[in-house]
Amino acid sequence: MWRKAVLVAVLALGMGYLYHTDPELPARMLSYVSQSLPPMEAGGGSEPRPPTLEEAIARAWQTLITAPARRWGRVAVGVNACVDVVVSGVGLLQALALEPGSGRDHEVLHSKEDLKEAFIHYMGKGAAAERFFSDKEVFQRIARAAAEYPGAQLYVGGNAALIGQKLASNPQLVVLLCGPVGPKLHEMLDEQIVVPPESLQETDEYHLILEYKSGEQWGPSRAPQANRFILSHDVSNGEMSALEMFVASLEEFQPDLVVLSGLHMMEGMGRELWEERLKEAVVAISDVRNEVPIHLELASMTDRDYMNRILQEQVMPIVNSIGLNEQELLFLTQSGGGPHSDLTSWDGVPDVGRVTDILLWVLEQHGRADAQSEADLTRIHFHTLAYHILATVDGHWGNQAAAVAAGARVASSQACGLQTIDISKVLLKAPLNFHSSFSEPRESLKVEPSRPVTVWRRGNVSFHLTPVLVCKQPLRTVGLGDAISAEGLVFSELTSEV
Repeated sequence: MWRKAVLVAVLALGMGYLYHTDPELPARMLSYVSQSLPPMEAGGGSEPRPPTLEEAIARAWQTLITAPARRWGRVAVGVNACVDVVVSGVGLLQALALEPGSGRDHEVLHSKEDLKEAFIHYMGKGAAAERFFSDKEVFQRIARAAAEYPGAQLYVGGNAALIGQKLASNPQLVVLLCGPVGPKLHEMLDEQIVVPPESLQETDEYHLILEYKSGEQWGPSRAPQANRFILSHDVSNGEMSALEMFVASLEEFQPDLVVLSGLHMMEGMGRELWEERLKEAVVAISDVRNEVPIHLELASMTDRDYMNRILQEQVMPIVNSIGLNEQELLFLTQSGGGPHSDLTSWDGVPDVGRVTDILLWVLEQHGRADAQSEADLTRIHFHTLAYHILATVDGHWGNQAAAVAAGARVASSQACGLQTIDISKVLLKAPLNFHSSFSEPRESLKVEPSRPVTVWRRGNVSFHLTPVLVCKQPLRTVGLGDAISAEGLVFSELTSEV
């Protein structure tokens, strides 16, 4: 008994000494213990923890994303398809015995040195880019090194094939894919995808996807965010050789929606060739039945004359919808002399007001925002890392709040390699307060996490913005834009006659 009394006395003296030397110690100990204990359930005497912004947005999306009243049944997709070889960009360049140096952009790659400079240029910006490699033999040596590099992976590639794969994940859709489909690609395609016999060829077209991680460094260049650099020597896709066959197959397939991609591949042909081929492409696209809407998926380009021709004279006015990212939107306005065309690049997250100004300009000057216009363009799906915007001319498209949210949701899950969003693996990077324009008059707007699609109008154009829950450690960035556009189209509804 006396031993217990002595022990209690010693403990009391010890605690008294510690309190005398550090009066705040008991409070700190209590705080430490309370933080170490698991949170109490609601109703157990403690208030439940409020959801984080990311949790609130993800939950709200679940309620918001609903199917349109009228769904597509048959979708035809063309015309660029290939096999992607995905590899560490820095690792491959090192395997090619290249040393880090200064970056410099090249419209067309002619050598390994050009590849290194262009890769460093875009890695330093954290921006996606795609370039044509002119020398077939050198490209084949690079491709062989990529395929043999440890950890290299093969995937379905090409915007059309990737969009087709995403669409085919919806069991109610029948998907037609036209493009150069070799044996390896055919083996990897979803069983639900219909490939016309005329699209099959004996060899595959390969594209090299040089990926880099956020914060990855090579010499003086450091990537501010994860992204990729793509190169190819792809003549079949470069000439859009499957386009006429694609359009001819529509008569039998009878699609509700046509998705077109691959125009960016033609700029590597040189001006004389692309001028003639672009005219032929416009004639072919014009043969699509008037009542069938056409979505055009854009991709990275460098020739301003070529982009301007697509924008002003030939392609943009005859499609109903386009999908593009921040690099492509900026190049579009630079090529056409639109708003903010003096910007050389975006500074961090693209300003919402500037993006909105450019989207409005495209729909007003090259779309059907003007009721008297003969152009068909009424919808633009814009996506950047932190947020997405759907801009539509009023009276033509429905269910766009669900569509833009669905695109953002798939960006969050697919980047992390998951089927659903894992809140512990994503981060909100979008501005919660922004303006409807970069210049006055403008409206102050904000994102409410419990209602994560912000809607505003300028003239007869409606804008739907939702933030993206950005994957902290993305496993694969290739094809995200294609998945975003595909998912947005699945949840979109055409409410007017085309």
